[in-house]
Amino acid sequence: MDGATAHSTRDGVVLVYPPDLADVSEAVRVRLRATRWWPALRWAARGACALALGVAALALFVVREPDPGTAVVMTLLGLVAVTAAELVPWGTARSLFLTIRSQGEATAVVGEDGGRWTTRDTDVTIRWAMLPRYVETPRLFVLLTARRTGTGFAYLPKGGLADPDGVDRLRAVLDRNSARG
Repeated sequence: MDGATAHSTRDGVVLVYPPDLADVSEAVRVRLRATRWWPALRWAARGACALALGVAALALFVVREPDPGTAVVMTLLGLVAVTAAELVPWGTARSLFLTIRSQGEATAVVGEDGGRWTTRDTDVTIRWAMLPRYVETPRLFVLLTARRTGTGFAYLPKGGLADPDGVDRLRAVLDRNSARG
């Protein structure tokens, strides 16, 4: 990323990065996959769609007098259920990104005590007890809370690191203080 710099200090690994919708979207997807409710919601939506399509098929092919109106309504309801569930990550990421973007460039310092994120108007410190696990993707480290209900996460874009060694240094800090998962 343009303008991204990173270095190590005795306080930890420093990242500087601008807001990026792709980073936020990926972090939201990682967070959702780590919850209990997200897979259940997706399967429920798919099940509702299958049920609605089954009713539509019955309305067209099994009854003596086919009812195309019911078939159309049921097909649309099934598609709406799946579409609504699949739009959750996009809508969540977009909403979160608008908030993050309004703060401008972020600086994160990740060390043995936790992480500290600063932007134009915020300064937040989160200790490792609050973010006890993380997931690494090709472009991010996503720090997760212990709760599987979907509460809280933080992300660290690898693009915020100025050199390739920064990824290894950051991963080492995370491995010492957080569990992969």
